[in-house]
Amino acid sequence: MAPNEIDPQRKRLPIGIQTFATLRDDGCYYVDKTPHIEELLRRGSRYFLSRPRRFGKSLLLDTMKELFEGNEPLFRGLHIHNRWKWDKRHPVLRLSFGRGNFEQPDYLHANLMAQLDRVERTTSLSSGYRTAPERFGELLELMHEDAGEQVVVLIDEYDKPMLDALGAPEVARANRDYLRGLYATVKDCDAHVRFAFLTGVSKFAKVSVFSGLNNLEDITLDEDFADICGYTDADLDAVFAPELVGLDREEIRLWYNGYNWLGDGRVYNPFDILLLFQTGKFRAHWFETGTPTFLVETLASRNVGAFALDGTLAEESLLSAFDVDRLEPEALLFQTGYLTIQDVERRGRRTRYRLGYPNLEVRQSLNESLLDHWVGASERRRHGDRLYDLMEANDFEGMEALFTAFLAGIPYNWHVRNDIADYEGYYASVFYSYFASQPDMQVTVEDATSHGRVDMAVLFNDAAYVFEFKVVATEAEGRAMAQLKARDYAQKYHRPGCPVHLIAVEFSKETRNVVAFEVESDVAA
Repeated sequence: MAPNEIDPQRKRLPIGIQTFATLRDDGCYYVDKTPHIEELLRRGSRYFLSRPRRFGKSLLLDTMKELFEGNEPLFRGLHIHNRWKWDKRHPVLRLSFGRGNFEQPDYLHANLMAQLDRVERTTSLSSGYRTAPERFGELLELMHEDAGEQVVVLIDEYDKPMLDALGAPEVARANRDYLRGLYATVKDCDAHVRFAFLTGVSKFAKVSVFSGLNNLEDITLDEDFADICGYTDADLDAVFAPELVGLDREEIRLWYNGYNWLGDGRVYNPFDILLLFQTGKFRAHWFETGTPTFLVETLASRNVGAFALDGTLAEESLLSAFDVDRLEPEALLFQTGYLTIQDVERRGRRTRYRLGYPNLEVRQSLNESLLDHWVGASERRRHGDRLYDLMEANDFEGMEALFTAFLAGIPYNWHVRNDIADYEGYYASVFYSYFASQPDMQVTVEDATSHGRVDMAVLFNDAAYVFEFKVVATEAEGRAMAQLKARDYAQKYHRPGCPVHLIAVEFSKETRNVVAFEVESDVAA
């Protein structure tokens, strides 16, 4: 029996639906994004938006397509219905690079030609050109002349031909240069274009892709459009109330909320929310749909560990500094949705963004993937289960043995292949990833106190575990515990009846393992 036959208030869940007409005709839940579309049209006519995968970008573009084509019945009951001139219709030229494997040389041209063939068949127009910019530009002019109205240009997953080929840099560069010529056509044919909207996961540097299309307004970090994709808490209350019955709202927030593009609130990944409502299970629905193999390998090759990611500071220019020949880890992680903006820090005229994991799903899953890369999935699971048991029992001797096993389990040739400049950060990252992959542990790094920054703090079972990491020459030196006590790092974590455990860990750069593991515990009054 369908959900709406059990409960008339419940509707169909639009899982995987990217077609606005299907969503509306099938009576699915829909979070109305037409107020944002109206604001876009009021402000300008040329836009770019970057959002992670499965955030609703394709559905947003299809909504725009139906609106400009004047399909009035689909918009009844929505914000824009009584604010739109339905007697005026615009032709729409929509391209999507969502299908295909663009790592193959010359595939991009074949894919685009097939898409333009389809445009010519549906419009009964023919450009006569076989080169992409010329054919694209001629079609814009012909469609304008044929309809008597300017053309709406919608380009989805504009960056996938480059992202697919990052493992083959020569192909990625060729695809980038090809697309630069194609996208420049939109500006060259400005007289024939009413509105243009490009979306993708990544924001490639303007000089690399959009040098010929410099009139795009980037709304990626525009607070007015922070929730143009995704769901807010208010959306869950207003639209999905029947689905929330029996689910722990705080658990939903912990697992799936947290994305921030400078708006007033946080945003949920819609794919996660819809799968949660369908299955009733809290799990990594979004993360499991795309294994970040390239991401993990990039982080490993750059010696960027998880410890350095949570709480890192970045400027806006760095977040958009993404190109085939310049893959900044912060930009890669932010744009793909594995990091988000946690806070904005202004220092004089300079603005910086403190980045962190958006939610439990991403924190746990990404750290599991990093551990799988280092030690293998079976070892990661075995060590992770053991860590949980030892933490529950406060078995510190067992923890020391386990931590030693963590590092011993990393193959020696991994160290040889990777010239690690920051051994302390590397060792701390291994520790951090094991704790961060535990969904029941709250982990904070570089936590500020009145006397400095704590390397790592873990809150678990009403107790606080405060870590300090040091790399020493060969033998234990005692500097880590001395710093913990001298700076009184325990003070911040004192709560009535809450034990605070100071844990000083020293690593030998020579043996690549633990040489000291000191613990001092106290209980606040």
